[in-house]
Amino acid sequence: MIVLGSTGSIGVNTLNIARKFNLNVEVLVAGNNIELLNQQIKEFNPKKVVIANSEYIKDVKHTCVKAGEEEILYAIEQSESKTVVNALVGFLGLRPTLKAIECNKKIALANKESLVVAGKFIDQTKLSPIDSEHFGLWYLLQNRKISSMIITASGGSFRDYPINELSKVSVKEALNHPNWSMGNKITIDSATMTNKMFELIEAAWLFDTKKVDAIIETKSLIHALVNFQDGSTTAHIANASMQLPIAYAILGKCDENILQAVDLLKVGNLEFRKIEEERYPIWQVKNEILNNLDLGVVLNAANEVAVSKFLDSKIGFLDIPKISLKALNKFSNISANSIDEIFEIDKEVRKYCEF
Repeated sequence: MIVLGSTGSIGVNTLNIARKFNLNVEVLVAGNNIELLNQQIKEFNPKKVVIANSEYIKDVKHTCVKAGEEEILYAIEQSESKTVVNALVGFLGLRPTLKAIECNKKIALANKESLVVAGKFIDQTKLSPIDSEHFGLWYLLQNRKISSMIITASGGSFRDYPINELSKVSVKEALNHPNWSMGNKITIDSATMTNKMFELIEAAWLFDTKKVDAIIETKSLIHALVNFQDGSTTAHIANASMQLPIAYAILGKCDENILQAVDLLKVGNLEFRKIEEERYPIWQVKNEILNNLDLGVVLNAANEVAVSKFLDSKIGFLDIPKISLKALNKFSNISANSIDEIFEIDKEVRKYCEF
């Protein structure tokens, strides 16, 4: 397989699965964590390596190292592998997803932005989502009529924080997630609830439904629930690890033990909360976005600009959703008719949000 984003948390867990099941890794694509990349190269012996910046090529211990987006696309095109694990972060992951589909490869997709911004132009028959929530929904689906679907959120870094103090929080505080260890951007997206909005958009595309919602489950043990027409509800409960959805996405099925089972007696109790708009302002536009999924490209572009500004300490935490809401209001009538228009809209929204 090809692993895009091999040094991130999803990439590392993917390689754990590759190790467990003795899978061949043909290409590794990574950012700037060269030390970890070199360890991966030594263990998995890929044919080719692609990194983000050419200035670091000299530090990579491999005989075939390239750099940049075009090289990622070329590596996908030239590879013999039938599976591409796309764990790149952000809009950067869209072109590799499109290239993998064009090359008729199976995609284990952790790059949620691909579906968020361009779901209407992506052949979802080629996709297996690497996301505990969407995996949970898929796992629960049966040949019975569904009333609605629910995915869960942790609540992020500030779920218990006094609302009147959110304007003063630091970047360090925002990156202190209560349940997970993730990359900087997704941790901030979790704190603003934008990540969950992305996942609702993904679910709408993946399962062809608008009847999807989210609630907070503070221990991150229940990942998804399906409400059936007969009035019953089934929940997917598992300890927090991405290795289970990764294994299914790559292997198709998995009969071996991947996780330690949840001990409900040790858990003792579970707590559920409503996602409140006062704490998570982006939730104001949930229904508007679900009723016009084209707005995903606007939300993603605005959010990427805003999160980058926050991580650079140029704006406050509450300015992140303000920028997104302002952009969604400005581009509320947007409609993309081609994949090229997606890239144009993305540029236009970014330009608007930079000021």
